[in-house]
Amino acid sequence: MRFLLALVGIAAVIVIAMISLGLLSFQTRPGTLPSVHVDAGTAPSVKADVATLSVGTENKVVDVPTVGTTQKTIAVPTLRMNKPADQASNANAQ
Repeated sequence: MRFLLALVGIAAVIVIAMISLGLLSFQTRPGTLPSVHVDAGTAPSVKADVATLSVGTENKVVDVPTVGTTQKTIAVPTLRMNKPADQASNANAQ
């Protein structure tokens, strides 16, 4: 891959050197745009038979699951933090 990149770079340098030394020149002539004449026309006609859609609501009976909750007493982890200034007051409180 590096070899191909180096080869393209060397070729570009050679072409630039040949152009600057006058060994390579391009003969160009100005181009012209083609003349275009547009007549007024009509858009194509399209006939399409499509389905009709109606959006609405209706009442139906469906099974809906319910979720119940109960209260239980469980042990949860706790975390107490005693700041250095509060250790003396916390020791007195306990």
